[in-house]
Amino acid sequence: MDVVTIGETMVVFSPDEQGPLRHARSFSMKFAGAESNVAIGLSRLGHQVRWISQVGNDEFGDAMTAFIRGEGVDVHYVTKDSAAATGVFFKEFRRMNDTRVYYYRANSAASRMHTENIPADAVKEAKYLHITGITPALSTSCRLVIEKAIEFAKEGGTKIVFDPNIRMKIWQDEKAARHYLKKYAALSDIVLPGIAEARFLFGEQTPEQLADCFHELGIGTVVLKLGKEGALCSRINQEKTEVQGFPVEHVIDPIGAGDGFASGLISGLLDGLSLEESANRGNAIGAMVTMVYGDIEGLPLKDDLLTFLEQSTDDVTR
Repeated sequence: MDVVTIGETMVVFSPDEQGPLRHARSFSMKFAGAESNVAIGLSRLGHQVRWISQVGNDEFGDAMTAFIRGEGVDVHYVTKDSAAATGVFFKEFRRMNDTRVYYYRANSAASRMHTENIPADAVKEAKYLHITGITPALSTSCRLVIEKAIEFAKEGGTKIVFDPNIRMKIWQDEKAARHYLKKYAALSDIVLPGIAEARFLFGEQTPEQLADCFHELGIGTVVLKLGKEGALCSRINQEKTEVQGFPVEHVIDPIGAGDGFASGLISGLLDGLSLEESANRGNAIGAMVTMVYGDIEGLPLKDDLLTFLEQSTDDVTR
C-alpha cells in the first residue's frame, strides 16, 4: 500500500445555477472530503491508496462508499454507524471568485469514529499516512483516532504527511485549534500548510520565516502553499526553494485545489521525484482542479497530468 488516509467524506449538494443559495431550486449531488479527494487523486495517478472512515447506515453512505471504491480506492476499513447519519454540505456559487460552503455534519457518523476503526496493519503497511487538521476538529474521539494512527505510523516507519486544512467553522476555538494543529504538525515528517494557515499559527511573517517556525517544532520538511504563486519548499537547515505556480486564466471552483496539490506532491515522492519536482506536480494538479466544478472532477489521470506539464514551457523552479 502506498498511502493510507483517514477522514470524513460528505455528500455535497451544488446548485445548478449561480447566486445566493436561497434562490436555488435544483441541485446536483456529489461527494467530497479532503482525505478522499487526496485518495482519489493518488489512485488516478496509479498509486495504491486506502481510505479509512465511517459513514451512516444510509443510502448516502452506501452511494459514497461505492463511488470511492469505483475510483480504485481501498475502502475495506470503512465502517457503518447505524446511530448517526452521513454528513452533508452545500456549496454556494454566489458570484465569480466567491464560493461558500455550509456544513451539516454535527454528530455525523464520521465524527463518531473511534480508535477501534484503525487496525495497526492498515497504517503500518503503507509508505505514507496522510492526515489533515479537519479530522481532529470533528470530536474528541476523532482526535484519538488521529493520535492512534500517528502512533502506528511511528511504529511501522510510515512517513506522515500533515495538511493543516484549517476549518474554523468546525474548530470554533482558536486556541484549541492552534494547540492541536501544532501538536500534529510536530509529529509529522512533511507538513503542507497554506500561507494563511501558517500565519494563523505563527502570526504575520514572510514565507521563509513561517517555514522556519515549522522547523522549530522539529519538522524536517515543509512545503508552504502560496496560492497562484506556487509553493516554497523548505528542509530543515537547508536552502529554501520556490516553485512557481501555473497561471489559471479563469478559476471556476477553487475548493479542492489544496487536496489536488497534496495528491500531486505525494505522488511525485512515490515516483522518486525530488521535493521540488513533486511540488511542481502538486502545483499543476492544484491548478487543474480549479478549472472544473467539483472537488474531484478536475483531478487528472497520469496521461492528462503529463500532457498539462508538457504544454507548460515556462521554467517553474527558481
